[in-house]
Amino acid sequence: MSTAWFLAAAVVSIILTSLTDWFFGGVLFHEKYRTYPEIWRNPGGGKGENLALTWSVLLGVLTCVIFIYLAVRLDALSWGRALGMAIGVWLLAPLPLLVTNALFVKLHPLNTLSNALGWLVKLLICAIAVHLFLG
Repeated sequence: MSTAWFLAAAVVSIILTSLTDWFFGGVLFHEKYRTYPEIWRNPGGGKGENLALTWSVLLGVLTCVIFIYLAVRLDALSWGRALGMAIGVWLLAPLPLLVTNALFVKLHPLNTLSNALGWLVKLLICAIAVHLFLG
């Protein structure tokens, strides 16, 4: 595996998944986040918002890099294996976490749906990058 191709896969997936996060987390059903304003720390933005966004972006970068690293280590570079790994990871972690949170935290169901779909698309983008750059 070439470090340059690994970095290319990481950079492309980071850029595309940032757009995915923005769309699924900030645009799609955005008005539904106002259904329960009391659950948000800063419902109108303000202090702490930039720090939260920074951490969110850094965690997104970590997700892409670790996914690509694991795909290489597990030899999941073919279409089937890479996409299977993306779906498996989605079923293993983000989907159960999001659904469990929605059961106990007042969130509009469409926000939970959009976040779950956003995670699926994010992981599929990583899988596609793995196959195109490293497969």
